[in-house]
Amino acid sequence: MRTPFLLCALLGAGLLTHTPVTLAKTLVFCAEASPAGFDIAQYTSATDSDASTPVYNRLVEFERGGTAVHPALAKAWQVSEDGLRYTFQLREGVKVHSNKAFTPSRDFNADDVLFTFQRMLDRQHPFRLAYPAEFPYFVSMGFDKNLLKVEKHGPLSVTFHLAQVDAAFIQNLAMAFASILSAEYAEHLLAEGRASDINQQPIGTGPFVFQRYQKDAQIRYRANPAYWAPDEVKVDTLVFSINTDPSVRVQKLRRNECQVTLNPRPADLPTLKADPAIEVLQQAGFNLGYIAYNTHRAPFDQLAVRQALDMAVNKRAIIDAVYQEAGQIAVNAMPPTQWSYDTRIEDAPFDPEKAKALLKQAGVEEGTEITLWAMPVQRPYNPNAKLMAQMLQADWEKLGLKVRIVSYEWGEYLKRLKQGEHDIALVGWTGDNGDPDNWLGTLFGCAAIGSNNYAQWCDQPYDALVTQAKRLTDPAERSVLYQQAQRRLKQQVPITPLAHSTVSQPLRTTVSGFKVSPFGRNTFSGVSTQ
Repeated sequence: MRTPFLLCALLGAGLLTHTPVTLAKTLVFCAEASPAGFDIAQYTSATDSDASTPVYNRLVEFERGGTAVHPALAKAWQVSEDGLRYTFQLREGVKVHSNKAFTPSRDFNADDVLFTFQRMLDRQHPFRLAYPAEFPYFVSMGFDKNLLKVEKHGPLSVTFHLAQVDAAFIQNLAMAFASILSAEYAEHLLAEGRASDINQQPIGTGPFVFQRYQKDAQIRYRANPAYWAPDEVKVDTLVFSINTDPSVRVQKLRRNECQVTLNPRPADLPTLKADPAIEVLQQAGFNLGYIAYNTHRAPFDQLAVRQALDMAVNKRAIIDAVYQEAGQIAVNAMPPTQWSYDTRIEDAPFDPEKAKALLKQAGVEEGTEITLWAMPVQRPYNPNAKLMAQMLQADWEKLGLKVRIVSYEWGEYLKRLKQGEHDIALVGWTGDNGDPDNWLGTLFGCAAIGSNNYAQWCDQPYDALVTQAKRLTDPAERSVLYQQAQRRLKQQVPITPLAHSTVSQPLRTTVSGFKVSPFGRNTFSGVSTQ
């Protein structure tokens, strides 16, 4: 009873009317998995991208909720007439974060850009020798071969020199892997013998400053008080609450224990939409869920075997059971909303009997055991990998195969896929930059083996098409080559496309400014909560 009395007394005395209390605003995001780390150039998962995005900026960035690229750490840029040199003018006065062990002595400058890209480019870079790492996006998109060098012209200007024209170069620089790190922080860690801390104690220039991370529990960030775009920081504390169980995420959202969540089960959507305190944002997903056959392993190195498995998949049943009303059958290796999509491509008819005959002709004996890897988490392109795997298991066991379902923790799952330990895997992709190469090159190009090419598929005729297309700047000319590549991929069956899902993003109605990204990323710049 003392608190109300004291409050009234203070108000009566006029002591509170001139000293208003500003309540700290906290926004909690119910995330679905733990990030493998915060050195985002090492990773390709949206989970890792979401966790690193609050901390970093890039030279250029995608507009929130859209695909257009706008200036960020670079305030302007010019491209040479031959398309091989990109010169960026850097933003002045950008403050670098600090933590308990590090305080920067200078603002962001060209040295940070050089460090970020030279570490990925040079395998003998001192920091890379101290902390060995691989950079899958950098390699799978051909940066390791096409980027000749990055040079600076004073503290606030840099030039990227390319060996060949890259039509998607600016869009690629807006992706998470190109987040700019602090060269001074890297030097500090190197001197301290703690280079690996760059992956667990990140320092950037972004809207939020990393505080701490507890695996499988939470990540905490605080607002960056010196952010160069102050209007984009609207909450004091940002928390990622990590919950792998979608039902737990939904319950937390309904109890206001988190204000934004992701990837609800289709069965939960009617209840969420009926809740007056919750809004469900929806849009057609720029994504693809698919089956990847490891073409480096027998018997999946045989085209006839891949064709047999492909035509034995009951896609309609999977859509109805797994996606319900939130998905459409996928026929091609990218979504229909991607420019250059070839509408002439068709699926092979569903024909289990012909599939069984093909396996026999290929010498696959009845009772042959194969492994089918199923993701342990929900993704926008696959709301229930366990159920999908069970349905595929039933489809393929009708062919006489013995199918064993395998799963691992999400980070471990991706790591093992890249190493090619699987027979067949359920995977998927959400487009990163709106360019066809982000599907056809990044996922299925020869250079992407060991990173995003989970089919381990290297087909020279296909690779020549997507490589040539990337070197052209005319979209019509590029489309011709990309459509030829799509037909080649469909003929060779390294994957079975399954579905494109509708993205549903539930959030509390008290949240303002949140926009659904076409690239499946969750960003909290410009987002506020009451």
